[in-house]
Amino acid sequence: MSEIRKRSEIPEEFTWNLKDIFESDEAWLKEAEELQQFPAKLAQLQGRLGESAEELLEFYNISDELEVRIGKFYSYASQKSDEDTAESKYQDFRGRAMAVLVGISQASAFAEPEIMAIPEETMASFYEALPALKTYKRNIDKIRKAAAHILTPAEEALLAGAAEMAGSPENIASLLRDADLKWPDVVDAKGESHALTGGTFTVLLEDPDQDFRKKVFETYYDHLGSFRNTVAASLDGQFKSLKYFAKARKFQSTLEASLFNTEVPTEVYHNLIEAVHQNFEPMYKYVSLRKKMLGVDELHMYDVYAPIVKDAAKEIPFEEAKSTVLEALSVLGEDYTDLLKEGFNNRWIDVYENVGKRGGAYSAGNARPHPYVLLNQHDNLDSMFTLAHEMGHALHSYHSVKNQPVNTSDYVIFVAEVASTCNEVLLMKYLLSQTTEKNERAYLINHFLDSFKGTLYRQTMFAEFELMMGQMVEAGETLTADALCQKYLELNKLYFGPDMISDEGIALEWARIPHFFYNYYVFQYATGFSAAVAIANRILEEGAPAVADYKKFLSGGCNADPISLLKIAGVDMSTPQPVASALKLFGELVDELEKLQ
Repeated sequence: MSEIRKRSEIPEEFTWNLKDIFESDEAWLKEAEELQQFPAKLAQLQGRLGESAEELLEFYNISDELEVRIGKFYSYASQKSDEDTAESKYQDFRGRAMAVLVGISQASAFAEPEIMAIPEETMASFYEALPALKTYKRNIDKIRKAAAHILTPAEEALLAGAAEMAGSPENIASLLRDADLKWPDVVDAKGESHALTGGTFTVLLEDPDQDFRKKVFETYYDHLGSFRNTVAASLDGQFKSLKYFAKARKFQSTLEASLFNTEVPTEVYHNLIEAVHQNFEPMYKYVSLRKKMLGVDELHMYDVYAPIVKDAAKEIPFEEAKSTVLEALSVLGEDYTDLLKEGFNNRWIDVYENVGKRGGAYSAGNARPHPYVLLNQHDNLDSMFTLAHEMGHALHSYHSVKNQPVNTSDYVIFVAEVASTCNEVLLMKYLLSQTTEKNERAYLINHFLDSFKGTLYRQTMFAEFELMMGQMVEAGETLTADALCQKYLELNKLYFGPDMISDEGIALEWARIPHFFYNYYVFQYATGFSAAVAIANRILEEGAPAVADYKKFLSGGCNADPISLLKIAGVDMSTPQPVASALKLFGELVDELEKLQ
């Protein structure tokens, strides 16, 4: 019987060291008290930002200090909570951290309207009188360009105060998924019992026994279905919240409101969906090939993770995964791999699943004093790719924080998935370069195709579903479980094509996807994957010049709009070319896999 260990049973070397952020809970509580003094400090500047360059610079200096301190403060509470989501102490920490964040946000709500009201000639004189203020020019310019969407100070304070309530739908759904939902064990044909969790679900679907996969699939979705209305209500609350804020700020849609701050045109979102719709044939061919290679009369949704290349899967211990990732990413230079080693050797990573631990994987956004990564390691090929992926995020954050002032050190979500996926592409290219053995090569190509499918096709499908939810709420409709199941099933059939049986349970898949609470985040996985393929190919083809350009991109933070930043790395995402090229490569890999049979 496979059992999930308690947190206390995980060896320390496989857990992250949060003492690098705060030495103890007591130190965190002391910081909570000190941070509560900042609303009063900020209040002293209210009404004065346009009086002098010195007053404006003081505001930004305080903002920088808060950015650093709150980043560490919130990260500690959030990551401690994620270690065991059933631990009430750290749920309280997380709530207190959010309350502090909201309080400071409310106290600084006056700033944007005041900065916007400063006359152009006055602002020019500020820069001339105090050159240090130019560090914040990009931030100031963005605020002033957003005039149509900034409200009065009193109205901004009201919106800031509503932020804590607006986070409730995501918190409710997260606690349901990670803490309260307990699935029954699933017994295989040998009578062995397997723990079913959000983290083990897809791993168990890799089992070669189709009957067992079916049992896992049906057990998971039958149990999840008991809570379908709760998750639907949470999503409804999430999108109604987005609608409220978008309308309050005079945006035409929730999508426009979401992409505005990242400086990404909404056309990019729509063009992605359209490009994928124009390229379903390679996906349909892959589904047909999977059915053939599995040797089944019907291909079901519980068959999408099953290995289709026999006798090629192998255990990859964590130490081996680290070694392989280091070798694969050596093309990025010794300075890059030295940082990877530092993270591997100094407990930046929380490695194994434990009871109550948050599912999935992530790189924590705060990179001070260094990045952190959460994994749920299963010692397989997928886990090795997850390691490469999340360390890509981590080192993107590291480079940006190291090379940018605080004001421009946080990269926007449109480029957030580029570095992570570039690492995956480089890892796959490396593994393929190490073998000519037919079966192993077929296995790796199929894994890459699964990554393609899961990122470009699947995330675009999620993006289309998310867009549908936004449009439904904007039209005054309620996101009921029945309506969501119907629309999701329709999309699933469209994206997988005629050779896939869209089983009844898959209509509920939306209820297990946490990213639907991330405010139009998922489309960046698909656009980021496309950009990453282009960047990785350039690195492998051109070498040092491409690596140098790529590191400039990694170090750019948000000191330019994301389209301009990617151009530094040699990719123009204002055109459909990167997406089209990635989809073309997908089709070529399907053809190669077919020839290897």
